[in-house]
Amino acid sequence: MFNLGTGELVLIFLILLLLFGGKRLPGIARGFANSLREFRGALDDTKEEIKKSEKSEN
Repeated sequence: MFNLGTGELVLIFLILLLLFGGKRLPGIARGFANSLREFRGALDDTKEEIKKSEKSEN
């Protein structure tokens, strides 16, 4: 998806750790994961609606 290697991920993690601190980072990561899950669910729902509308047009 983003084509990030291990080195880039470690660097991003260290920057986030410096910016937000160790205590807040798990909560931020959890919130990000929940948001990403909701976004993917909405995207899947939209894809299904498009497929249904294409089938009904044919």
